[in-house]
Amino acid sequence: MRRAVCPGSFDPLHHGHVEIIARATSLFDEVIVAVSTNYNKTHRFDVDERIAMIQETVSSLQGISVVAMGEGLLAEFCRKVGANSVVKGLRNSTDLNYEMPMATMNRHLTGVETVFLPADGRYAHLSSSLIKEISQLGGDISEFVPRAVMRRFSEQ
Repeated sequence: MRRAVCPGSFDPLHHGHVEIIARATSLFDEVIVAVSTNYNKTHRFDVDERIAMIQETVSSLQGISVVAMGEGLLAEFCRKVGANSVVKGLRNSTDLNYEMPMATMNRHLTGVETVFLPADGRYAHLSSSLIKEISQLGGDISEFVPRAVMRRFSEQ
């Protein structure tokens, strides 16, 4: 079975994330969406809220599970869940330069390969940080995020 991990903080999940996750399902038998906590970022939603929004959004897709990654190295998480690949979306060369050393180290540590998927042009400008900023300043983010996410923003 070909199993991959699609990691991220997903705070918030946006259409760019969903598009990468959906494309990963065509490449792998199982895709584990691993929701992480990035301690360098301020989170809008806690891990359980993010998991719930992702589960609701991807419920129509087959072969996806959504779990909290917990603490520790991504490579070790992959070993624990039996995944031999990591899927990462790339918006631009800045993302590639950021992701490449981590991909190389993950392969060195455990043999886990990273598969880079270029972002669809419709979503290449999206980032969770930008979406949070637009929302905080009163802007409309509804075209950038799934309904489950928009609903949670409206409730806060």
